[in-house]
Amino acid sequence: MIRNDQALSVALPGDTGEVIAFRRPKREEVDLDITPMIDVTFLLLIFFLVSATVETAKAVDLPPAKFGKGVGVQGSLVITVADRGRNVPPAVYLADGKVGEPLPDDPETQRDRIRQAVGDALRSGKSNVLIKAERSLRHREVARIMEDVALAEGVKLYIGVLERE
Repeated sequence: MIRNDQALSVALPGDTGEVIAFRRPKREEVDLDITPMIDVTFLLLIFFLVSATVETAKAVDLPPAKFGKGVGVQGSLVITVADRGRNVPPAVYLADGKVGEPLPDDPETQRDRIRQAVGDALRSGKSNVLIKAERSLRHREVARIMEDVALAEGVKLYIGVLERE
């Protein structure tokens, strides 16, 4: 067996000198174009962003409004008041939406926890308090929470509503 860089030759026993030469095929450089794969990835990303739905378990049904001034949620303490039905006090959350555990139903405990949260927000530089109350709640329940918030000085109080289109 004779080996060159280009060919591999084999001589069989009993041959009269005839050599069979096997040539290696020339290898071509292959470039993989990943542009279509990137396009498909971006299309899937856009599809999932557009078709994603908001989780309704955490959403609050806000009343509509014609006039008002917007306030940013990032720079505000958000208090959510959710309706639990007739003859049951509303659930009060110290978060944007029905997130986590609600405050205890005792009004005094709620007042203390709300005052503490407002004080913490003021110390961290958040002077806006946004109350998101469901449309089906009675005004007296929302007014009670507003009074608890208003006990702290230097707070700007906002009520969350939906914009009318």
